[in-house]
Amino acid sequence: MAGEFWLDDYQWAAIEPLLPTNQPGAHRTDDRRVISGIIHVLKSGCRWQDCPACYGPSTTIYNRFHRWSARGIWRQLFDALVKTDDTDIQMIDSTTAKVHRSAAGGKGGRMPRPSGAREAAERQKSMLLSIVAAAPSRSK
Repeated sequence: MAGEFWLDDYQWAAIEPLLPTNQPGAHRTDDRRVISGIIHVLKSGCRWQDCPACYGPSTTIYNRFHRWSARGIWRQLFDALVKTDDTDIQMIDSTTAKVHRSAAGGKGGRMPRPSGAREAAERQKSMLLSIVAAAPSRSK
């Protein structure tokens, strides 16, 4: 499948010692495969359920990301990955902008607006003046 992300040997050697070991529960699956899947989802912006099957079950990938995020393990791993590259600038960006599918326009389409010149030429409308004009006089 095209567009997959896999950690290379140099990157894997940098983060492998930082992975948590001796964790209770079932035996963990291949960490390199799952971490590559997590990075693929973060890079592509796809949903966890849409992660390619070559990385393993999507629930495993999501659960690993969620648990390690709560424990702060990702910060250590990303710091180690930054140190593997000898360039001066590294950026990790997770900015997303999700919009509801109906956010493209309001009900009924675009509303016509008068031009600025026409609007300025019209008489100023004031709610206060309308109320004062309609109120009966109390001077009696």
